[in-house]
Amino acid sequence: MDFEFSEQEKLFRKTVREFAQKEIKPKVREMDTKGEIPSEILKGMANLGLLGITVPEKYGGPGGNFTLACIGAEELARADISIAIPVMYLVEASWASVFARHGTEEACQEILPRVCKGEYFFGIATTEPGGGSDIVGATRTEITKKGGKYVVNGEKVYISGVKESTTRMKGRYFTSAYIDKNAKPKHRGIAAFICPVEKGTPGLTPTLFEDMGRMGISTGGFALENVEIPEHWIIGDPTKGFYYLMEGFSAARVLIGATCLGAAEAGLQTGMDYIKQRKAFGKPLARYEGISFPLAEAWCKVSGNRLLTYQAAWMMDKMSAGDPKYDHHKVALACAVTKLRSPIDAVDILNEVADWHGAFGYTKECDIEMGIRGVRSYSIGAEGGMNIMRIIIARELLGPEYVPYDRPD
Repeated sequence: MDFEFSEQEKLFRKTVREFAQKEIKPKVREMDTKGEIPSEILKGMANLGLLGITVPEKYGGPGGNFTLACIGAEELARADISIAIPVMYLVEASWASVFARHGTEEACQEILPRVCKGEYFFGIATTEPGGGSDIVGATRTEITKKGGKYVVNGEKVYISGVKESTTRMKGRYFTSAYIDKNAKPKHRGIAAFICPVEKGTPGLTPTLFEDMGRMGISTGGFALENVEIPEHWIIGDPTKGFYYLMEGFSAARVLIGATCLGAAEAGLQTGMDYIKQRKAFGKPLARYEGISFPLAEAWCKVSGNRLLTYQAAWMMDKMSAGDPKYDHHKVALACAVTKLRSPIDAVDILNEVADWHGAFGYTKECDIEMGIRGVRSYSIGAEGGMNIMRIIIARELLGPEYVPYDRPD
């Protein structure tokens, strides 16, 4: 058992931390106010190989594993406590990796090099107006083969990067739809494919929402009316789209764990710096047990989540390397655990740190409020709600016969 990072991983962390603290951290409040990630930051991330970090070298990426990807997510969130940049980073790192494994060679060569250069935004679009986590029951979008192409009709909502994809970049989204509504079992009728989201796409109507946090990156949706998809943009076996989605959700969840870990670490460090110099009744706040004891509890949560997150990443890497001891069930359990604990604990820690700051903590002069608004998106449910994580964990502990839904085979 070895808890040490490799020399390569240590160097990568040092490189990302230096870039993020110098180039990103000073601009976080500006991003949160203006609602945009500066182009020079995206260019710098592309130059460091941070965009599409898990994309194989043959498709223009650095070929990083999930341990490396988690280090990147943690360090980006340390700098951008609002987690806008980490959101973009993690959706590309997770879903582009699944696409690289299962997409056609032609589609991967077309799309992934441009993702790594920052020309394309690569996102995930599964949520629909009628529901999110219940993909089998809530999906209404349909994809139909027509000649040498596919035609898509439906709607997706609460999707990251819609504004970016229809203005400064072009969007390519890992998307799901029913290709056979009569399939038995039903989930075998769900296909995964790449959907184009860009200005001027015939039949595509984008919509934007205003979130409470992570303001540097947009959230929106898009309606699809007879949108045409090239045949080679279908991902893998059309009857296995559901399984590709589950693979992608596990990948995204471990990176969410790392993102919330980094934001919690940044907030806790800010809090420690503050309570050492802020005085009450002639003594630093750090000398009062009402402050130092919650600090100790918070540090335990951060330490525990670090172990949970990197264990899940390590298991992801083992599974990707073909180790038979680590199948999707074991990995899904580990990723659900870190997705359940890290966001909830991050919200608790940042709220506690805000309390230490008193009235100052309730102002926008204090960066902690950006963190609270940002990580709250993941404790609410992006990439699966908290109760979905509890269902996954209970399923793996008790057995699939105890799930509250009709089981896929």
